[in-house]
Amino acid sequence: MTLYPINAGYFKLDGGAMFGVVPKVIWNKTNPADANNLCSWAMRCLLIEDNGRLILVDNGIGDKQDAKFFSHYYLHGDAGLDDSLKQNGFEKKDITDVFLTHLHFDHCGGSIIRRGNQLEPAFPNAKYWSNEKHWLWAEQPNDREKASFLKENILPIKESGSLNLVPVPETTGTNYLPAIDFLPGFEIRYVNGHTASMMLPQVKYKGRTIVYVADLFPSAGHLPVPYVMAYDMFPLTTLHEKKQFLEEAVDENYVLFFEHDPVNECCTVQRTEKGVRVKDIFRLKDL
Repeated sequence: MTLYPINAGYFKLDGGAMFGVVPKVIWNKTNPADANNLCSWAMRCLLIEDNGRLILVDNGIGDKQDAKFFSHYYLHGDAGLDDSLKQNGFEKKDITDVFLTHLHFDHCGGSIIRRGNQLEPAFPNAKYWSNEKHWLWAEQPNDREKASFLKENILPIKESGSLNLVPVPETTGTNYLPAIDFLPGFEIRYVNGHTASMMLPQVKYKGRTIVYVADLFPSAGHLPVPYVMAYDMFPLTTLHEKKQFLEEAVDENYVLFFEHDPVNECCTVQRTEKGVRVKDIFRLKDL
């Protein structure tokens, strides 16, 4: 197995929304805001090459929306999905599987491209993976979350026949579900605080466990348990999931791979007097 970080670009979101009830005077130290209170965030995907399959985890915001849409998110920098794939020797047609942690636009917008008046899969030879609970949640969004679920990102996947749904284990009442097998060496963890049935890939690599933490921990600055995004649908569930995961991550020496941290790619964690915090920060290639 070989893992490749894939940079789909950078965008901006309101710092207060990203840190919820935490005061700016605190979060601004780790994620400094601009004059408009916006912070820069990465859209860092993960490419997994294993046994003839090339699996792309998430794919960023895409480029098919109109200028008004993109004006809200201030895309910046030179990085992009196609260029990042090319730098690692791949093209979109090489991808065999697109694994979507969840269907918010900044995670799945690159799934679909606009060709003339048609919307079609950006990865023509790939199977797309979601799960039934989250797919239904996204197809019939609540009023608070519907701005994140864009039909043009979601429905063409199903219409193309590329959609595949993985099973979701039944809850035990704790809302912290055990990991289930997806492929050899690749497990799925389910969490429900940010949105219904978000999937976190958990991969065995070089003798370590790499967890793609998606929006459970958008950045290293979100490790403190109370630092919960205002975007989360069920904040108390997120609190519970973060606590349980961090204890496990310390005990098992997990590597956390950050999707949105603009600076830090990976870290390990340790217990401190203030709770679980960063131990070591590094790039995946240095593992």
